[in-house]
Amino acid sequence: MKNILNNKLLILLFSALVITSCEDDLNVKPNDVIEVDDFLNDPNNAIQLVNGVYSKQLDYNMYSFSWIGITSITSDDADKGSTPTDYGTDKGKMDNLTFTSTDISFSDVWEGRYQAIGRANTALFYLDQFTIDETLKSRYIGEVKFLRALFYFDLVRCFGGVPIVTTKIDINDSEAINNIVYIRKTKQETYAQIEADLLDVIDRLPLKSTYAGNDLGRASKGAAQALLAKVYLYQEKWLESYNMAGEVISSGQYSLLPNYANVWREVGENSSESIYEVQATLTKGLVDYTNVQGPRGTPDLGWGFNTPSLSLVNSYEAGDLRKDATVMFVPSVLWDGFIAPTTWNNPRYNYKAYQSSVAESWNGDKGQTAKNLRILKYSDILLIRAEAGFHAGMTSEAVDRISEIRVRAGLTAVTSVTLESILKERRAEMAMEHDRWFDIVRTGQGPAAMSLDGKTFIVGTHELFPIPLDQIIASDNRLTQNPGY
Repeated sequence: MKNILNNKLLILLFSALVITSCEDDLNVKPNDVIEVDDFLNDPNNAIQLVNGVYSKQLDYNMYSFSWIGITSITSDDADKGSTPTDYGTDKGKMDNLTFTSTDISFSDVWEGRYQAIGRANTALFYLDQFTIDETLKSRYIGEVKFLRALFYFDLVRCFGGVPIVTTKIDINDSEAINNIVYIRKTKQETYAQIEADLLDVIDRLPLKSTYAGNDLGRASKGAAQALLAKVYLYQEKWLESYNMAGEVISSGQYSLLPNYANVWREVGENSSESIYEVQATLTKGLVDYTNVQGPRGTPDLGWGFNTPSLSLVNSYEAGDLRKDATVMFVPSVLWDGFIAPTTWNNPRYNYKAYQSSVAESWNGDKGQTAKNLRILKYSDILLIRAEAGFHAGMTSEAVDRISEIRVRAGLTAVTSVTLESILKERRAEMAMEHDRWFDIVRTGQGPAAMSLDGKTFIVGTHELFPIPLDQIIASDNRLTQNPGY
């Protein structure tokens, strides 16, 4: 799977829907590369469509600076970092919760996801026309729908209800653009679309263990079930979430790695703990994810943003192995022997984002690394099972799953749990992995958690991020703004 992302993408088939303020971005001339009929006559091109959706995940406006800003720097897990005078355009505002609808981070996240959704819709449109093995076609459709569900999950967590586009839109069809692309659906309708995609693909996708060679890392049945369990959790569908997480656990496809610190290292890529991760290579790397968070100073390893907060450091129990695996302390000797010197600007950095130049795949390009990005992992499913189980009255199962996680972390097993203890465990296990902000919002911890971090969470506003103003302008005000912005 890492290698297939290098395949050439056809401009014609990926000149897909982009919700943007620039109308010129929609004016792509047809037949720039190849005639549609000629393309469809070669069944080998079907995989090109699917790979194009995957490869979008590597782009800057998907999981790089802006995503890091709104999912991590906003939270009590992290501070802006870098230097006092480098605000990262709007990252200082993310840190202080003073962001507005004009900030570029929101535009990046919005545009990146809709570009990806556009690719997915285009791929589905053409996949249906290929004459290929039906089982293989069904799998391809399943992979693309899984990715589309993932992109919408990002959007609904950030913005609430959003426009739901599930078909290939003619770029000249102004009526469809105005009535579909620029009209928000409710949060409930958005979640319903995500559920529909995931329920459709569970039986289309194979188990992770059946993938081999270049296909390792593709979306699997377990990935769809895991994402659906998380989608149910966010909607407080406790029993559905509990049961779906149970399907992943009982599949026998996944297990915790013995060493928590290895989960985010190259040795942990596509491991037994991995359910779904963005695949990156030295020739087609993840743009600026590690660079944004790399230590800044001398020697310079990156921009130095998204540094673990004292609040996070102080939240760990004594003896919790996850603290030193998550927080890179300065000074120290890193796991690969590299010395973290006092000439770096900050006392802490995100260890999970660290790319070793001596012990991992490295070509000297900080801006595009071969480090995979974990999206869904098995420990997350154990936590979901525990939290949903607690709410559904399955307390013994919650105790067992929390104990399993704690023992791996070097802590003692527990004999009882509370919701507070489960959420505390979730913070320790998932720290700096882009879930913390969404977790404190969905569980109502926002005001208290941010107050302890010296920040003000505005109830009725900060539960959602603002719809980007440039998108509202492009829609001629058809897109409506979230409360408080």
